[in-house]
Amino acid sequence: MIAGMSTRKFPDMWVDPEDDPREGGPSLGDERTTLVEFLRCQRLTLELKCSGLDAADMARRSVEPSTLSLLGLVRHMAEVERGWFRRRMARQEAPQLFSSAPGADGDFNGAVPDPRVVAEAWDAWRAEVAFTDRFVAEAPDLDVTGNDPDQGPISLRELLVHMVEEYARHNGHADLLRERIDGRVGQ
Repeated sequence: MIAGMSTRKFPDMWVDPEDDPREGGPSLGDERTTLVEFLRCQRLTLELKCSGLDAADMARRSVEPSTLSLLGLVRHMAEVERGWFRRRMARQEAPQLFSSAPGADGDFNGAVPDPRVVAEAWDAWRAEVAFTDRFVAEAPDLDVTGNDPDQGPISLRELLVHMVEEYARHNGHADLLRERIDGRVGQ
């Protein structure tokens, strides 16, 4: 049994429903509100899956030869937010944070068990999330377009759906990584 689990009202769940920060958000909202809320919940899920872990656990790899780790996921999602919202939507010059060349997987390969590296990853991720949230809030509508150099124009609407999908896919990875670390599973 996991420490502290026996005192929980719902021991088989990650957090009790009344304590879940993903609950109680807006419902019956318009399209923007709905998409932003789903994205918020996916981001919070990533944070929950990483909560309470030290640098060694954050950097622990899944299985050889994969470089997948929770820390790598945080770094990767900082890069994803930065790439889509700063570079493609806002058209800013924003160099990659963790990768030196496209496809180099520096966000995963550089995820080492160092508390400073973990803090840097969370700081970068939170900064990119804040930029995204400002960009979305200030956009006049969801038809605003950015440019994906590989696929052409993309609307803010499409991008928000993509971001929910991107986080959801990687949160599935986070579930498995966390279970490997300490057995915690669930929501």
